[in-house]
Amino acid sequence: MTSELQDVEARYVGKLGFDLVARYGRIGDDHVTVEPGSSWEDLEAQGFRVRLSELQRGAVNVVVQPGHWRIPRVDHLGVVLDEEDFQAVLARATHWDLPVQERGSRRTFVSTNVGYRIEVHPPRDWIEDLLDHGDEFSLAELQLKADRPDQKAGVLADILGLELQRDTVEVGETAVRFLPGGPEGRPELYAERFA
Repeated sequence: MTSELQDVEARYVGKLGFDLVARYGRIGDDHVTVEPGSSWEDLEAQGFRVRLSELQRGAVNVVVQPGHWRIPRVDHLGVVLDEEDFQAVLARATHWDLPVQERGSRRTFVSTNVGYRIEVHPPRDWIEDLLDHGDEFSLAELQLKADRPDQKAGVLADILGLELQRDTVEVGETAVRFLPGGPEGRPELYAERFA
């Protein structure tokens, strides 16, 4: 989430080689999906109000949403799990009375109650298709600045049933590291390292 949505989108597309999947928003009272090819100037002339911009490269999907902060903050982290791990995450969330939101048939969010959510996906054909047809581009490390990095890392490890290594959780092939000095609430995006 950022107040600089167009600049953040341009960074992912221009510098990092992501593809724009679509922009989602409203024109008047109508919800619209805008495919790649429309400029921001054209959209603004039509009265488009952006809700989010979705970007994709290989196994990495990034959603940029409007927010109050110049430096992006993370609303949620998404992970793909096998069916057994997916059910285990939902069972832990239920046992710990954490809110679980299911949005349609494609999205399940677990609230961590520490400022961010975890989007969990069981195996699904559309995910497998993305991974099979993508290049080998993936996220090797994600660094987030947070007000209580040990707590935020610990919650991620606990919900996913993974080991905590000080301020870092290894989620598959990706190290998610929480660094000190960040804001309260949603963690601030500090750095990404792609493989």
